[in-house]
Amino acid sequence: MFKIGKIPPEILESIVMNPIRKNNVKREDVVLRPKTGEDCSVIDLKGEMCVLSTDPITGAAKDIGYLAVQINGNDIFSAGAEPVGILLTVLLPVGSGEAELEEIMDGALKGAQELGIEILGGHTEVTDAVCKPIVSAAIIGKSQKRKVIMTGGAKVGQDVVMTKWAGLEGTAIIAKEYEEALTQRLPYGVVQAAQDMKAFLSVGKEAKIAGEHGATAMHDATEGGILGAVWEVAECSGTGIEVWEDEIPIKEETKLICKEAGIDPLGLISSGTMIIATNKGKELVDKLSQNGIPAAVIGKILEKERILVSAVHEKQLLEEPKSDALYQVKLK
Repeated sequence: MFKIGKIPPEILESIVMNPIRKNNVKREDVVLRPKTGEDCSVIDLKGEMCVLSTDPITGAAKDIGYLAVQINGNDIFSAGAEPVGILLTVLLPVGSGEAELEEIMDGALKGAQELGIEILGGHTEVTDAVCKPIVSAAIIGKSQKRKVIMTGGAKVGQDVVMTKWAGLEGTAIIAKEYEEALTQRLPYGVVQAAQDMKAFLSVGKEAKIAGEHGATAMHDATEGGILGAVWEVAECSGTGIEVWEDEIPIKEETKLICKEAGIDPLGLISSGTMIIATNKGKELVDKLSQNGIPAAVIGKILEKERILVSAVHEKQLLEEPKSDALYQVKLK
């Protein structure tokens, strides 16, 4: 039986990816095909490179319209591309009314306005197949000067740069979903500051700066958190990676909330945090800092070994992503 969250990589490979690769239909205009950890596909339209991605919002019940737009936008930004428009599928459980749909659309429109994209259409439906509202999105973008940056573009010897903070999106979600329980345990100001972290969800600004700096791989840290994201960069790139746990920035609000929730912030969904493989990582960190984006060098791309190093644990194997910590929250 599968656990809640992403399908384990080895199962994904055998049941999903391998059959796709064996499909004898291979169009010349498809230039980037599915790969574990790779968020986008790319079609060459001759005059332009069309970048596509899709993601649902399943781990939250509030702000899901806004989250759907921002998180899908990040996949396009991480490819070094510009989002153009998004299609939304909204599935509502039986008993839903106008207020629920209006809240979802208000959030989606706010997100689209912030990204400067259009909502191109989609589908809305009430169904007994879901027990809470679900939004799934497909987003379309275009490349900058026909250049696309892949998750799998990391090269041995490069620095690994991380922007913002571990557990960014998950912290905002937990603070919103469990507000009542958390305000009984933590100061209200901490919970409010955690909710306000959703203002940092977009990676558009850092993607542009990193692309101009010469980054060869970029990846938005979604399910599986920071440790899942760095593993996916290495897996996609066919490399190893060394991650320095003590250098990973974590906001105090995240530490406090994760402690109360009984979860590891390094395994918590972190949309809004970008993992970047690049030469001259410290220079990129400085450029990002000058533009108001906190960042840190948190590791190196190695040839084969995938390890996590810290003062406490010394050296341990960096494992493939597991079920996101968001699904393990212990708050009532």
